[in-house]
Amino acid sequence: MNIPVNHIVVEPPPFESPPFTPDCFAGQTVVVTGGGSGMGLAMATAFGQGGAKVALLGRTAETLEKGVATLTDLGIVALGIQGDVRNPEAIASAFDMAERELGPVTLLANNAGGNYPVLAEAMSPGQWRSITRIAIDGTFFVSAEFARRRIAAGGGGAIVNNSAQYVWSGFPGDAHSAAAKAAIVTMTVGHAADWKPHAIRVNCVAAGFFPHERSNAADDAEAIARLGAMFPLGRVGRIREFGWVSAFLCSHYASGVTGETLVIDGGDRLRRQLMSPAFVPPRERESIWGVAP
Repeated sequence: MNIPVNHIVVEPPPFESPPFTPDCFAGQTVVVTGGGSGMGLAMATAFGQGGAKVALLGRTAETLEKGVATLTDLGIVALGIQGDVRNPEAIASAFDMAERELGPVTLLANNAGGNYPVLAEAMSPGQWRSITRIAIDGTFFVSAEFARRRIAAGGGGAIVNNSAQYVWSGFPGDAHSAAAKAAIVTMTVGHAADWKPHAIRVNCVAAGFFPHERSNAADDAEAIARLGAMFPLGRVGRIREFGWVSAFLCSHYASGVTGETLVIDGGDRLRRQLMSPAFVPPRERESIWGVAP
């Protein structure tokens, strides 16, 4: 599929030109869950570009080491902490370590999660829980730990959560993930209401497709280009712009924003049209998630 010649594709600024000053988060520490790779690492990088010290919280030591190395190479002060967001005791220990090594944690980016396609009627209880516990329980446990510490310190701080734009449309084989990501959107509103007296802002990013090293077809440039041509924007998301939008919502530039979910999906939700190819039921597809034409 080729992008029509009259389709204007707008790209974000280069990586070296973030939308905030290098001292935007100076003196602050951010915890990024699932921050060792992919979208979490993009969040961590953006905060680091703004001057924050970064604590990556994840389950796999090797992934954390690579993430820390990537940030360190960029001149960002970073720390990797092993821990499971489903375990409140591990979360408390992780915050203790982050604050001991980097200083008080005033920023939080909830990114930890996972996904894989399974039709709802074939989904086992274990498969359901493997996704929902990380996204729902994990986001809640980490946010609550963060808030308790900020309230004890006198208040102030910001949280950004990672959801997905398909929470409003559903997606084949994603009943577990869509439910979990929708819970994150409503949790964002609830937490913003609970913690507004303490000057803790809570916002969310509902992301579309942002290819990274762990996403499907990440190393297939042709497939990525074909997929991007299907979006009204004419391209898939660039991982840096997801990170920038996430960090922006925690910055003083967004000091009047709380309880909101910002959708960044290249206009994917606008792809409705009168005429389209015949619908193929998910269970009859070679791939549940479909294949780019």
